[in-house]
Amino acid sequence: MTELNHIPVMLEESLSGLNVKRGGVYFDGTLGGGGHSYEILKRSAPTGKLIATDLDGYAIERAKEKLKEFNGRFFLFRDNFKNFGAIAEELGIDGFDGILLDLGVSSFQLDDRSRGFSYLAQDEKLDMRMDVTKSLTAEKIVNEYTEEGLCEILKEYGEEKFYGNIAKNILLERAKKRIETVGELNAIIERSIPAKFKKDGHPSKRTFQALRIEVNGELSGLYETVVNLSRALKKGGRIAIITFHSLEDRIVKRAFKELETDCICDKSLPFCVCGKKKEINIISKHPVTAGEEELKANKRAKSAKLRIAERV
Repeated sequence: MTELNHIPVMLEESLSGLNVKRGGVYFDGTLGGGGHSYEILKRSAPTGKLIATDLDGYAIERAKEKLKEFNGRFFLFRDNFKNFGAIAEELGIDGFDGILLDLGVSSFQLDDRSRGFSYLAQDEKLDMRMDVTKSLTAEKIVNEYTEEGLCEILKEYGEEKFYGNIAKNILLERAKKRIETVGELNAIIERSIPAKFKKDGHPSKRTFQALRIEVNGELSGLYETVVNLSRALKKGGRIAIITFHSLEDRIVKRAFKELETDCICDKSLPFCVCGKKKEINIISKHPVTAGEEELKANKRAKSAKLRIAERV
């Protein structure tokens, strides 16, 4: 198995935020390279338990090797973290001491150019599936979505200003031949964006983000899942969520705010009739970001934001 580089983002900040304790039961919904899971198991020794999920079969196999010194204390599932409820029920777990989500694409997925996640690849196929057993790929979206459908995901998921130009040029090119590689899509995007707007990073960044989110359904049900995960915490348990773009961060922020809000009745009423009770305390009133030393070592941490909350 080829070893690819993996640097867990904001490792110390997220683990400190979780306040990991000995003998605790923890859930890592985005196993990835296993860096966060390793530290959770290490700090919860000798009897702490970890349940972890990932859509990527390669991630699961890597993690089994990385975590083998903790055999008997972890349970790995090739599944979406949004299905945590069924997994917890299967294992007889009625609450977690800590929950971690490190959203987005893993370092090793980006580094493995054959997966088609990175716009820095050229001759690789457009894929972007975290779960390679699924049928929807970036190549299918680019070649089979309507112009309206392409515009919608580029605008909503990529926040791309020139979504109309890109979608139009995609349709023109695929009328000649099917668009199959990263390089072919990069070329289309390159000529769809005016030169003066290409100074802020790679011109394909937003389009590739949009395609990846659509392929993997990353935002679908995320709000509801954050709410339900928070409610799965034991009293005093903590949830830590790392996001990498504003769409995810806004969803997490909104979910936390809803859970922290107490009675929402009209203040003129003499007593509460809504029945709403505060469920969490937000520990990080402002998102935590990576420090200077980490940013020097790992440029991917630049866009990361960490939010932490505690069950009341």
